[in-house]
Amino acid sequence: MLNRLSLKWFEAIFGVSWPSLRLGARLKTIPWWLIAIAFIAVYTAITIYSRPTYRQAFDFIKVGLSITLTTTLFAFAIALLLGLITGLGRLSNNVVLKNAATLYIEIVRGIPMLVLIFYIALVGMPGVVSGLNQLGHWLIGLGATSLGSPLSQLENNAVSMGVRAIVALSITYGAFLAEVFRAGIQSIPKGQMEAARSLGMTYGQAMRFVILPQAVRNILPALGNDFISMLKDSSLVSVLAVRDITQVTRLYAARSFQYQEAYTTLAVMYLTMTMVLSFIVKGIEKRLHRV
Repeated sequence: MLNRLSLKWFEAIFGVSWPSLRLGARLKTIPWWLIAIAFIAVYTAITIYSRPTYRQAFDFIKVGLSITLTTTLFAFAIALLLGLITGLGRLSNNVVLKNAATLYIEIVRGIPMLVLIFYIALVGMPGVVSGLNQLGHWLIGLGATSLGSPLSQLENNAVSMGVRAIVALSITYGAFLAEVFRAGIQSIPKGQMEAARSLGMTYGQAMRFVILPQAVRNILPALGNDFISMLKDSSLVSVLAVRDITQVTRLYAARSFQYQEAYTTLAVMYLTMTMVLSFIVKGIEKRLHRV
């Protein structure tokens, strides 16, 4: 504790009293940014409840919320699997697998996400359907009519834009998650693998039971952040006429000309979802550090 003489010298040199400095230090620790966000959310909620125009916009936009969440969840689940496989391919000693995984990652990272969504949905998926048609005709030629007939009759219109959006997001984020998995696996000391192999485990068993559980624990916060990013980037699927909250907002604004009400509501909805997920990710991260 400072004595009175020290306090006087402190006040004389810095021109500020010690109690006020302590108060200022406490004020600096307050998360003002969080208070500001909470104020915006509460103010918008009150506005939506009290103003008919905002309430109408919210009632119209919230219909697309289920599409946004469903698209994000399914796309992220597929991206996790794709990222894990590609990340393991990047670390493989097999030249073909390593170069194929690197090629996929570099292509995705070198093309804007919006362009990838257009290309995968409007070029890639029709190409896949055409390839399945040819496979069906080939199976029919071999006498496997029961397998080849459905494939040969598959039409491009049978694949909905919602499915194409999920595929596009999962392929795009699969490349980013692959680098996350690769970094997580490489963060585990090599002695872990050597110890597992010395116990008689195969490479696959050691990776499954020893390396991956530790790596996933290390990268869990990064995976959570990528999930939040995908939730925000899911708004890009509105260019495919998928009726998520962004597309529904565009339709409502074009019909009612209430741009302020529509896009303010949309922005706060995204902000609320991302903030809730951010707190969940931070809670998981703190719990992991305690263990």
